[in-house]
Amino acid sequence: MTGPKTNERPGTRAVLRGYRMSASKARVVLDLIRGRDVQAAHEILALTTREAARVIDKVLASAVANAVNNDGLGADELYVSAAYADEGATLKRFSPRARGRAGKIAKRSCHITVIVSRLSEERLALVRAARSAQAAASRSRRVASSRRAQRTASAPAVDEAPVVETPGDEIAADQTLGDEVTGDEEAAGAPEAREGSEAAQAGADEPAETEE
Repeated sequence: MTGPKTNERPGTRAVLRGYRMSASKARVVLDLIRGRDVQAAHEILALTTREAARVIDKVLASAVANAVNNDGLGADELYVSAAYADEGATLKRFSPRARGRAGKIAKRSCHITVIVSRLSEERLALVRAARSAQAAASRSRRVASSRRAQRTASAPAVDEAPVVETPGDEIAADQTLGDEVTGDEEAAGAPEAREGSEAAQAGADEPAETEE
């Protein structure tokens, strides 16, 4: 059983005729967006590096505009129900080759058609729920990033790291100070001790007085 004909498929369509590109190149990109909702299709085309993605994105935007303005549908309720590329006219050119021969060059073209339709109620509810969750997650990331930036801006600048003294360091410092004080006292009392010893030696040299 065959499906509906190309020109009988339901939905709102936009057609680009005679674009200078082979239909096989356009079909590679059309396969990526077929069955996707409009927002997801635009995101896929924006991240696709092929030349056909830029052209198909414009055709998709035209189909959405036709659905909104002509059929009164919402842009967020649409999906790509059909997308296909037909072969167009082929321009025949020739290039000179060796020994008087000619090389054939085929400059192909294609007709690109994109059809959008309204999502079913079940699928529309799923798509809206997914978009709400994605928006909430994005907002949470933005709020967290903003709060981190505010904390970084309000934090005081620290030039040097504080020096923390341990009890062992205090004891070592007290012992060193005590050694220095003891050495000073001994140096100061050394002359007095020398004077006392000299006086004692002089008294020992003098003869003792006898009592009559």
